[in-house]
Amino acid sequence: MTDVARLAGVSQKTVSRVVNGEPYVSERVREKVLRAARELGYRPNTAARALITGRFGRIGVVALGTALYGPASLQVAIERATRAAGLSVIVANTLEGQPDSVGDAVEWLLRQGVDAIILSEPIDEGVELRTDPDVPLYSVGRSVPQAENLLQGDFNTDGFREAVEHLLDLGHERVWHVAGPASWFAARERAAGWRAAHEARGIEPPEPLEGDWTPASGYEAGRRLLREPGVTAVACANDDMALGLIRACTEAGVPVPERVSVTGFDDIPAAAYLTPPLTTVRQQFETDAVLSLGLLLRRLSGAPDGAPEPSRPSPDPHRLVVRRSTAPPPHRLDEEPGKDDR
Repeated sequence: MTDVARLAGVSQKTVSRVVNGEPYVSERVREKVLRAARELGYRPNTAARALITGRFGRIGVVALGTALYGPASLQVAIERATRAAGLSVIVANTLEGQPDSVGDAVEWLLRQGVDAIILSEPIDEGVELRTDPDVPLYSVGRSVPQAENLLQGDFNTDGFREAVEHLLDLGHERVWHVAGPASWFAARERAAGWRAAHEARGIEPPEPLEGDWTPASGYEAGRRLLREPGVTAVACANDDMALGLIRACTEAGVPVPERVSVTGFDDIPAAAYLTPPLTTVRQQFETDAVLSLGLLLRRLSGAPDGAPEPSRPSPDPHRLVVRRSTAPPPHRLDEEPGKDDR
């Protein structure tokens, strides 16, 4: 840092402010320091900084080791938001069904040196977290009691209810449900939204079928549902299972949506290009990550309780994306509504 200060013609304190991302440095001076640092090949030593400041500039994330679209997209969004804030991130992946995997991951992150830990782990292991971390513990969505939830509201429940209400509004008497695994918090919350939409109208929902988030499980659920009389609408807990269900309908000669309407959840990139394009609920991973990290950094900075919260962007009013996989039930097809072909 002394060499960088000498080359840039500034004080060592100014170099420290630039390196640590502190305010009160003009853009001209900041660029001069960064140019000198690049020329000298200087990079901050996080271990040395931690000895001086007590901070590592690093956030730990506990994530489920999966390539499923939702968890993987959220993990990528958290990493981007953390890097944009000038921090690094270290991820500990867990395995579904592994005993005390979340607790083991937390302990490993603490040994690496982190300033806070985010749990994006979506699984209920059925046991309490058997660790007492000496850094703040946060969650994105529901998680263990020791963690503070960084997200406001209940998007899974409200978003899924919106999709089911869309189907009921089209005239379907009931909506069948292909649920995610019962151990997943997200699956429970989406099932709660499905039930709430029926109960608000005094309708008894049918028995749900449980899948495992994969197209194969949606396909098998579709084959079972097509043997049931009166099935005209199915709300799937994610888009991949909806994709499998539509395949089962196609093989059985049951057209979607003329005979059966189908909705998904997530709005995966392929959803708009299925046959037919899929009606689904769009998740906002980038927004969730930015808001969550903003609140986390505010906590770490020591903002007092009761201080005004930072401004939050308005929620996207178009969470439900209506495409061509939903229509009125067969006995009402003459009442053709307008469709959004987005």
